[in-house]
Amino acid sequence: MTNHVMSRRLAAEFLGTCWLVLGGCGSAVLAATFPNTGIGFQGVALAFGLTVLTAAYAVGSISGGHFNPAVSLGLWMGKRFPAADLLPYIVAQVLGAVVAAAVLYVIASGRAGFDVSAGFAANGYAEHSPGGYSLVAALVTEVVLTFFFLIIILGSTDPRAPQGFAPIAIGLALTLIHLISIPVTNTSVNPARSTGPALFVGGWALGQLWLFWVAPIVGALLAGLAYRLLAVEPERAAMPEPAPAPYRAASD
Repeated sequence: MTNHVMSRRLAAEFLGTCWLVLGGCGSAVLAATFPNTGIGFQGVALAFGLTVLTAAYAVGSISGGHFNPAVSLGLWMGKRFPAADLLPYIVAQVLGAVVAAAVLYVIASGRAGFDVSAGFAANGYAEHSPGGYSLVAALVTEVVLTFFFLIIILGSTDPRAPQGFAPIAIGLALTLIHLISIPVTNTSVNPARSTGPALFVGGWALGQLWLFWVAPIVGALLAGLAYRLLAVEPERAAMPEPAPAPYRAASD
């Protein structure tokens, strides 16, 4: 792969992750509790789903539309993504999330009374969980929901699945995941999404950030392994597996 092609792919991952964090976290920080007309949990969940859906259609044909280190690692485990591209993708994703969080911080701080320590859409557990859920509850939630998120991604992008609809399935899945888990952890399933806001909140958010890297990655790797076992056709089970191909969120 030429440097030019990789640069385009990394730029797409940067922009897509930036859009995800700006749209999803932005809806939580700016609009979720706006007086009288706040969008609430349902609106924030929909916003996260819409960011993935729209970004996948916009730049998924360039980079595959991961926008999430856990997704890249899960696709690698599922033999859909080369190991050599993992680190550049993850760096681009984290940078995109940090830049989006910085833009959101500039916007949010333009309102009198803004207090970044109040949360800034950061993920947390125990006293920093929106519903006061424990570390164990948060760990199980993030592992299990990331597992199913990757199963849906791997299944909807399988060559045997209907082509061109993967971003819709993935966006709806992320919406549902947020509807389930916002009260538990404020929903991560994406280490990059968690890192951007945590850097601006500091303190407790950085102290708890480890969970929102470990749990999504564990869930994603388990899903990649599970889908490899689930999707192998019986008559082809003994044949050598094909060389890994880059994941594409939209149809080829």
